This record gives sequence, structure tokens and C-alpha cells, in this order.
Amino acid sequence: MENVREDEIEANMSMSPPSVGSMQIAGSFGHSIEFMSQAYLHNRYSEIDIRVEESSFNQDPPLPVYLKFEDVEFKVRNSQTASKNPVKTMMSKVATQHHVEENNKYKTILKGITGSIGPGEILALMGPSGSGKTTLLRVVGGRLLDDVKGKISYNDVPYSPALKRRIGFVTQEDVLFPQLTVEETLIFSAFLRLPTNMSKQEKYARVENTIRDLGLERCRHTKIGGGYLKGISGGERKRTSIGYEILVEPSLLLLDEPTSGLDSTSANKLLLTLQGLAKAGRTIITTIHQPSSRIFNMFDKLLLISEGSPVYYGKARDTAEYFSSLRFVPEIPMNPAEFLLDLATGQVNDISIPQDILKDQESTDPSVTIIKYLQLKYKDILEPKEKEENHRGANTPKHLQLAIQVKKEWTVSWLDQFTILYKRTYRARFKEYFDILRLVQALGIALLLGLLWWKSSTNTEAQLRDQVGLMFYICIFWTSSCIFGAVYVFPFEKVYLRKERKADMYRLSVYYASSTLCDMVAHVLYPTVFMLIVYFMAGFKSTAACFFLTLFAVLLIAITSQGAGELFGAAVMSIQRAGMVASLILMLFLLTGGYYVQHIPKFMQWLKYMSFMYYGFRLLLKVQYSGDQLYECESDGGCRTLQSSPSFDTVNLKGGLSEVWILIAMAICFRFLAYFCLRRKIDV
Repeated sequence: MENVREDEIEANMSMSPPSVGSMQIAGSFGHSIEFMSQAYLHNRYSEIDIRVEESSFNQDPPLPVYLKFEDVEFKVRNSQTASKNPVKTMMSKVATQHHVEENNKYKTILKGITGSIGPGEILALMGPSGSGKTTLLRVVGGRLLDDVKGKISYNDVPYSPALKRRIGFVTQEDVLFPQLTVEETLIFSAFLRLPTNMSKQEKYARVENTIRDLGLERCRHTKIGGGYLKGISGGERKRTSIGYEILVEPSLLLLDEPTSGLDSTSANKLLLTLQGLAKAGRTIITTIHQPSSRIFNMFDKLLLISEGSPVYYGKARDTAEYFSSLRFVPEIPMNPAEFLLDLATGQVNDISIPQDILKDQESTDPSVTIIKYLQLKYKDILEPKEKEENHRGANTPKHLQLAIQVKKEWTVSWLDQFTILYKRTYRARFKEYFDILRLVQALGIALLLGLLWWKSSTNTEAQLRDQVGLMFYICIFWTSSCIFGAVYVFPFEKVYLRKERKADMYRLSVYYASSTLCDMVAHVLYPTVFMLIVYFMAGFKSTAACFFLTLFAVLLIAITSQGAGELFGAAVMSIQRAGMVASLILMLFLLTGGYYVQHIPKFMQWLKYMSFMYYGFRLLLKVQYSGDQLYECESDGGCRTLQSSPSFDTVNLKGGLSEVWILIAMAICFRFLAYFCLRRKIDV
């Protein structure tokens, strides 16, 4: 397979004439570029200036995807069996020894679902809540791979990671950065995912078309919002999520409840957009709860699911005819979707049913009997036909089978991805970096410490001990601030990262590098402002060399602490547990930092060598004090050197600055370990 070149495959594909839909879309897109002047584009998007190498635009047609799934089953472990409680686990083992049936251990979500769909078609998955629609969508989209049985093929080829960037998945939960505006969200997505043979202006034009098609013009400059941050409405957020995916026009588009939160007009307009995408040669599958009659008639195929089992699969317009043949007929004028959902739930109050199926079922719930009857009829009538068509149908052309297995190259280089993600990360976290409370905290504590240690000196042992205490407090303050400023980053952004990595939007190394370097801005800025105030108010050595060395030591402590916080967050990936782990380890580092306990027992000394606070504190002391410096000159014993002070019993002030290299090594190691933990935790 490695000998197959993607450009050769696409050359074979390009021999087939384009469809009418694709010609219409390409034509309208070209006109929008032609009439949009360069000055307008430059002024309109001057806020987000991402430099991309410009070249002539030659949009490739989408790769046709023929999806087939047969006898798909999916099981999950029952919560009791999967419990981490040792008592429950032991009871489960005892039950297993007594030959408890396998059905008691697992809950079956999908029960043998079969179907197929090709380019230009829209398949709707319908059914009541909890019937398995979303699970089936995740299975065919490659989001669920474990515990899945059955055969799923794309162009007669099993799923592989090469499909990631050919599949667009719109989740039911809108996973979008709340601090970005609608326009910024789409622009950053366009520059990360659209091919390099599109110029910057053409990418902006694609964003403009998407905003217009989804009716997002009014809220384009409004932040997404969420939680306590005000933003766009639920319907607008859903349309932005859809635009985020259809912006790159994937070959296979999967949508989970795309019309939820939309009024009928907006929902109808959205389905018209999906129809246009389908006509251009794309395969679209969507779950939908209860569409209007107009939307229902837009679907090409329909799969009706009840309790994990199919009760209908076929053309959407043939549903009434099929159920009429089974003698299920609505007694009043009814929305076809409402009629189907009533059948899927067994609620047939306004539907005439064959009375013979209820004759011998007086003791059971009639709805259960009806559902089982429909499931049985599906297996007898529809399922054999669909399986026969799947096996009898012509095989996918060889060049499409080869093309689906070729992984698409990254749309932009590593450096371009880093630049785009760095800009996005900075915009998403801008308010956090320059939060007024954070600034007041740093300035307020700096002024307070400066006043408490105003013009302190080292003339006596007591004064020296006070100044050494200030050094250790500075070390504690920036260690704790930077650890807790970094420990929650990855747990908070876990959902965004998983979504974008499953879509193969960028390399994980790019995300980590942009995140840690962007956060480093705040971890360098605030300690610098802090030390400019404290250093001169507290009366430390007033030489430029000593000031810059002290500042360098504090910044090195802050950057190392940031790496440690990222490691704790990436290792745990839980907001609650990350804070607890950080607190425990910070307390351990604080106790072994060399101020509270200088003479640690030998069997516990290994702890201090793991503490970067220990090396940071020693570095600050070596930078600020000289072993030959005299003090206590007015005492009865006469002048003594600082090295003889009890405060420096375990610190050789004349020693070299080996702590610098140790802290640098720790900062690098923490980040490498954080990256590997992140790669292990993020399931892609």
C-alpha cells in the first residue's frame, strides 16, 4: 500500500464528470470570490492575520464513500460488574464461578443493525431516547471501536485511522471555545483544516459562505459563551458546531441531533444545506428525534430503532406503505415522524393495529408486544432484502478502495499549525492571562511584602533570618501560583482536545507546545512585575547583576513549577483530583524545601532531591548572598562571615550554580513527561 500515491488515485477519480450539485457549489463559490475585493477582505479580517503561503485555488472533489454496516452489535459492561469496589468485585467473581449467564454481565445497546448508504444520500436515524441512535452513529464514525461486533466497511474497506480527516462528526454537545467569537472559531478551523492550495482570501471566503448559509451573520462577532460567560443562543451555538465541520466539506458527515434547539425555519434551512452537501457527492448520516413533515421528506433513507433493534430500514417515503402492509395505519392526520415514534415506543392510541397480535397477550404490556412484533417482521421481511442487496451489489471500484486507505497529508506544516494554534490559544485565554484580580493579587502581595520587609538588612542574625524567610516565601508563592495556574489547563480542555484530535486537526505535539509556550507569557510577566516591586522595597543587593540573577532564579522556579503543574494535570486529567494531587505534592515540596527542616534524617533525604523548591531556594540564596560577606560586626564576638550563619548550614554559598542546570533539566523532564501522559490519556 505504501507504493500507492494519493495524487495518482485522485487523478483517476478526476476522470469522472462532476455532479450537478458540485458544479453549482463551485460556481457560486467562485463568484463570491470574484466580487469580494481584496481591500474588503483585508479590512474585514485584519483582526486575525494568519500568514499562509498563497497559491492558485484548485478544490478537489470529495472522495466518494460507500458505507455498509451489517449485524452491528455493541455491548457495555453493567455498572455493578465494572465497579471498582472490592466487595462488589469479589461478589462478581463468586457469581462468575457459579456460572452466571453472560447476559447478566453486559448490557446490549445495539442488536444486529444492518444498512448501507452512498454518496448523495442522507440517512436519518430515528427512534425514542435511549434507543441507540447516538451509539450507532459513534460506531460507524469510528468513535467506538471496542466491544463492537459485526461488519462495517467504507468503500468495502474496514475502518482505519486514514479515515479520520474524511469524516466530520457534529456531536450533540456543542464543544466550542467559549472565549472565541463565531467568526474566530470558523476562521481558525479553516486555517487548520483547509488545504494549502487555497489562498488566505479563499479561506476567508469559505468562512464567509458558511456563515451566510447557516444564518450566523448577526452573531458573527459575539462570543460563543457558556457557563457564566454570556454568549450566543443555543440554536446559534448548534449552527456554529455544524459550520465547524461542514466548513471542510468532509466525504462522510455524521450529525447527532443537528436540529435540536432550532425553530422549524432554521431547521429546514439547515437540512437544505445538508442536501446541497449530499448532492455534491457526500455521504450524510444524522440522528433526529422528531422532525417536521417537510424535513422528513428530505431524507433519502430512514433507519427506525427501538430498544437497540431495527424496526424499519429503507426509503423514507416508503414507510407508510410498509407499515400499512402490516396493518398499522394512523386513524387521524399525523406527522409521519410522530407516527413512526409512536410505533417505536409501542404507544398506539391513535393508530389502528392488527388485533390478532394481542389475543394471547392479556398479561403483558401491549407496547412490549407491539415492539417485538415489529422487530420480528423487520427480520423476516426487510433484513434479508438489505443483506442480499449488500452482497449482490457491485463492489466499490478499486481506485476508491485504494484511496480510502491512503492517509491524507497534513494540510499545513508543523510550524504553521503552531502559529495558528498559538494565536487561538492566546485569544481563548487572553482574559485569564490579564485578569484584573490576578494582577491585583500580584501587585498587592508585592506591596505588602515590600512594606513588611521595608529596607531589610543582614547586619544581625535575626535580620538575616528575616530576609531568608522572605526568600523562601517568594519561592513558595510563585511555586504554588504556577502549579495551580497550570494543573487545570489540560483537564479543562480535555473535551476540546479529544474532539479535535479525533478529527485529526493537528498534531498533539503542536497543541502541547503552543499551550505551554502561550501560558509561559503569564508565568514570566507576573513574577517580573512582582520582583521589580519587592526587590528594591525589601532592600536586597542594589546591583544590576544581582537583580537580574535573582529575577532569573525566580523565573526559572516559575517555569519549572508550570511544567510540574502540567504533568500533574496530564497524569490525572480530572479537575477534582488534579487539585488534590497538586496540593499534596506542593506540601511535600514545601516541607523538604530546606527552610523548615534543614537536617532531614538520612532515610528521608531522597525526598528533598525530588523537590524543585529545594533547588530553587538554594539558588536564590547563592545568588543573593556571598559566603565572605561579614555580619554581626557590632556583637561581642566581632564580625563573622555569612557562611558561618546557622541559616546556611546546608548551603555552600561559595559553591557553583549547579542548581541552575538541575532546574532546567527538571523543567524539560516535567514537560516531556506531561506530553507522554497527555498522549496516553487522549484516546485517538
